Amino acid sequence: MAPRKRSGRGISFIFCCFRSSDHPEITYRLRNDSSFALQTMDPVLPMPPVDELDVMFTELVDELDLTDKHREAMFALPAEKKWQIYCSKKKEENKGATSWPEFYIDQLNSMAARKSLIALEKEDEEERNKTIESLKTALRTKPMRFVTRFIDLDGLSCILNFLKSMDYETAKSQIHTSLIGCIKALMNNSLGRAHVLAHSESINVIAQSLSTENIKTKVAVLEIMGAVCLVPGGHKKVLEAMLHYQKYASERTRFQTLINDLDKSTGRYRDEVSLKTAIMSFINAVLSQGAGVESLDFRLHLRYEFLMLGIQPVIDKLREHENSTLDRHLDFFEMLRNEDELEFAKRFELVHIDTKSATQMFELTRKRLTHTEAYPHFMSILHHCLQMPYKRSGNTVQYWLLLDRIVQQIVIQSDKGQDPDATPLENFNIKNVVRISTNMEHTELQQKLEKKERECDAKAQEKEEMMQTLNKMKEKLEKESSEHKQVKQQVADLTAQLHEMSRNKLAGTVWTDIDDTKVFKILDLEDLERTFSAYQRQQVMAGPGHTWASGQGSAITRSLKLSNEEIKRAILTMDEQEDLPKDMLEQLLKFVPEKGDIDLLEEHKHELDRMAKADRFLFEMSRINHYQQRLQSLYFKKKFAERVAEVKPKVEAIRAGSKAVLQSSSLQQLLEVVLAFGNYMNKGQRGNAFGFKISSLNKIADTKSSIDKNITLLHYLITIVEKKYPKVLRLHEELRDIPQAAKVNMTELEKEINTLRTGLRAVENELDFQKSQVQQTGDKFVSVVSQFVTLASFSFSDVEDLLTEAKELFSKAVKHFGEDTGKMQPDEFFGIFDQFLQAVTEAKQENENMKRRKEEEERRARMEAQLKEQRERERKMKKAKESGEEGGEFDDLVSALRSGEVFDKDLFKLKRNRKHIASQLADCGRERPITKLNF
Repeated sequence: MAPRKRSGRGISFIFCCFRSSDHPEITYRLRNDSSFALQTMDPVLPMPPVDELDVMFTELVDELDLTDKHREAMFALPAEKKWQIYCSKKKEENKGATSWPEFYIDQLNSMAARKSLIALEKEDEEERNKTIESLKTALRTKPMRFVTRFIDLDGLSCILNFLKSMDYETAKSQIHTSLIGCIKALMNNSLGRAHVLAHSESINVIAQSLSTENIKTKVAVLEIMGAVCLVPGGHKKVLEAMLHYQKYASERTRFQTLINDLDKSTGRYRDEVSLKTAIMSFINAVLSQGAGVESLDFRLHLRYEFLMLGIQPVIDKLREHENSTLDRHLDFFEMLRNEDELEFAKRFELVHIDTKSATQMFELTRKRLTHTEAYPHFMSILHHCLQMPYKRSGNTVQYWLLLDRIVQQIVIQSDKGQDPDATPLENFNIKNVVRISTNMEHTELQQKLEKKERECDAKAQEKEEMMQTLNKMKEKLEKESSEHKQVKQQVADLTAQLHEMSRNKLAGTVWTDIDDTKVFKILDLEDLERTFSAYQRQQVMAGPGHTWASGQGSAITRSLKLSNEEIKRAILTMDEQEDLPKDMLEQLLKFVPEKGDIDLLEEHKHELDRMAKADRFLFEMSRINHYQQRLQSLYFKKKFAERVAEVKPKVEAIRAGSKAVLQSSSLQQLLEVVLAFGNYMNKGQRGNAFGFKISSLNKIADTKSSIDKNITLLHYLITIVEKKYPKVLRLHEELRDIPQAAKVNMTELEKEINTLRTGLRAVENELDFQKSQVQQTGDKFVSVVSQFVTLASFSFSDVEDLLTEAKELFSKAVKHFGEDTGKMQPDEFFGIFDQFLQAVTEAKQENENMKRRKEEEERRARMEAQLKEQRERERKMKKAKESGEEGGEFDDLVSALRSGEVFDKDLFKLKRNRKHIASQLADCGRERPITKLNF
């Protein structure tokens, strides 16, 4: 009888070993054992006629759901062996109740009802796990009717219910791992796999198991979900499952848990390479499968999620494990990323796009849309983005999240409007935006209440700060009384310009300690000359000889919600109760009544009850002696601490920056190397230059190599320093105060300090006047201001002393580098170093990028060589796929995913198809129609 073929291919559970003409022994594959037990099966009943046996054997083979290859091998067996296998299988089916799905489903329901493991003995827990393991084996080895019966009885729902109801102890036990294994076993044949994928919540429940602390369970879950990505229609289910897990675990993003686990390097996670390999395998499957096979935009969209979570530095750290399988997955991730970024940059005729630079991305978008019909809409978007509500401590970020997701959906949807990802807007609750708007109104009211509390605390805080200042000044006076001032030797002013410097004019500068001849003994001067000789010397740094109103009053009283009498009392007591905010005092000062207004009000004071509210306010305020001066003093008092806090850091920045450049050994060493470069490239090993203007440092990046125009002298300098002078790499650390110092303008700083000095003197003058006057009842000006002036004088004196010290240090620093102290200002002086430090950072990063690109090219070459070696194994998988299978046997799919072989095949396919895709992507004028936008 001719063997009947099946259209699908399942899992082979019976393996036949053919050797010469000997009859094969029948064995069983035990999934959890690496060895195979051979056991001869003896038939018990007499063998029926051959035709009848063929019918019986065909039914048996059909139940086994074998592949075509294995079916042919089975039918090729002798009649005796066919009968032997038939009797053996029938004997197993009659062993008892455990041979039927009903038994396992009852056990699963019973276990799920008990839920907790806490009250169970160890033996009971082992028995439960043994039962689940038995079910896993049955799903793999039993005839097809067992799987069919299990599915018909809704056994999958029983497993999923158990997974959803288990407690913490069960979740971290072996039982959890075994349950996931049952689902994997069920998916190991075509019918079971289709049933799992068709179930409404199966993949979601499987994804929930990622929250467990059991590493084996996590690995099993990731392998299943990664393999599902490779099955038609499975990729989007996995993305939806991860979105479900984000809500289930209350995570910020859907892949946050994966990156956290990938980055863990303490405790049991330190050497756990299997989990990290499974995570990278899953990530690669998510990025390269589904719509990612053909869509560059989709891959960029998904990968950006991982990059925003910080996957790249984690990958760099994972290289330390030196595990070949893990490295294979890391290589695939980085290779595909580099290839995609290069392809994306081609759209803009660039080699690389820095997606971390908002400026570059804006400029590329602007250039792309300029002179197009879309440009006015682009400007409208920018204009309305400026108007978007934003509060640092509020929830207005939801508005930006909504805008982000709208743009995401426009980008990733296909030409037919289909969404390959879980649609961003389907999972965004628009009601949240309405709720947030309501909450914002409530928050504003609450903030107004809190503001009053903060103002009540202001006075106590002010006193505390002043006491600290007083103590500090006391310590300073004691120190000054115990020490003698040392005579500071002043270096002779440099009268000549730096370009006329000579050796005897360099005394007291950094250049006297620099000997560039030492550098020549270390440098490869031939390499320097070979790299930069084609450029004219004037492009390189040269030495010194070659250098390089009443209505308003009404509004104020309404906003203060205070009576005229309360405002008057607050002014007389210098606002002890903190009733007058600084901004209100500022408004009061703007609308102080003129003398003519006061005289007019005085003439009509008998008509006070008939006056307008604002006029009554001005009349009451005019009764206060020196009303304007009191307001000014009160305003200065409230603003004093704030102004000092603004000025002091600027003074400290100049002081710290000057010390940094004076004491930096790395900077001196770097200048020595730069001087050697300049002298050699200009006049040989020792030119006439004994130094150079520091502004010339920023011309180094303008000198390009004659061999490679992408390499500048700065790139070369950094390379030499890294190899020969590694201590110079501490330059950024030693000069960490420079960026702040570069922001300080000395003219503006002195203007701010003079304003403080003038204001304090005005308060002192008003205090002297008030002391000479008879005090009204409740007038506390003299007592309050006396205390304030004492403490403020100490505090201001401290600032002045700091400024004097900072100026001296700055002058010393300028002279140290041979610059003119009369012309050089801090923002210019420190700005030179700040600009140079930024250029060094950028050039260093560019060097690393060039090195990484070179390593990537070498790694790509190695992977292409590996592709050739693996063609034989890939051919088998390709043949299975062409025969109509959904990714091959599930176990084989998981195995290929784990080892990374499946990505080699996909990479080869991507490279083969990219040429056609690239021509479409490069056409920037062609735009995809937006056929759907789901809210």
